[in-house]
Amino acid sequence: MTRTAPEPVRVGLIGAGPWARDMHAPMLAAGPQTNLTAVWARRPEAAAELAAAHGAAAAAGIDELLDSCEAVAFAVPPAVQATLAVRAARAGKALLLDKPLGPDLPAAIAVAEAVAEAGVVSQMVLTKRYHPATRAFLDRARDLEVTGARSCYLHGAFLGGEMATGWRLTEGALLDLGPHLLDLLDTAVGPIASVRATGDPRRWVELVCAHTNGAVSQASLSGSVRLPRARTRVELFGAEEELVWDSAGAGHQESWPLLREEFAAAVRSGVPGPLDAARGLRLQELIAMAKRDLAG
Repeated sequence: MTRTAPEPVRVGLIGAGPWARDMHAPMLAAGPQTNLTAVWARRPEAAAELAAAHGAAAAAGIDELLDSCEAVAFAVPPAVQATLAVRAARAGKALLLDKPLGPDLPAAIAVAEAVAEAGVVSQMVLTKRYHPATRAFLDRARDLEVTGARSCYLHGAFLGGEMATGWRLTEGALLDLGPHLLDLLDTAVGPIASVRATGDPRRWVELVCAHTNGAVSQASLSGSVRLPRARTRVELFGAEEELVWDSAGAGHQESWPLLREEFAAAVRSGVPGPLDAARGLRLQELIAMAKRDLAG
């Protein structure tokens, strides 16, 4: 008996900036698991241009976008995402959420609670977690007894260009890059119990994490250093040979098929994966620990 493939998930996109243009829109429009139905953005002309490029409609407002889709993807600043994600969840829409979940911990809690109360599927766009090389690294890490770990996420995007605007320049690397490394360290080494921080997130911030299994890990974060390419690296150490993951040569586009496939499968089954809003909230809790150190 021939099985009929599930209908593509109809996704509306909120946002029309660089990340929406370079990642969300082409990924969602490529299918076959998803169909980009509509785009809404604060700038109508940007939404219309992006929608036209991918065969979608430009929504005149949030209500029109919600009426056109069964899931909503977000490519907007954290404060905007936190507000509109609550609204979309209450409307019964599945959510494809960017990191961080919100601009601060109370906002992230509000999103996670709205998702739980509405019973909708949610998934975080922690792009690196969907790359085959990252999956292979984490599979190997499960068999290791890690004593300590070092990691970094460094680039110069805050020095100029499309990403050197708004909340990224105000909040810096901790809120923008921190979720990626904290997620990887928490998964590869073991659950993080506490985070200490020093430095300036707008220049360079250093994190030290204590894990529940007794391991200690370190993370260096900066978006304001001149490098030929972004550098993301995790090194695990213990009684066995070191295990290293490096993002060199691992482009975002290689993550899109699995990200899209897993989101669509979660929406159709009604069962979210491990990278849901609750995971995003946990990462925001860890960031809040670090921010308390920096504020002191």
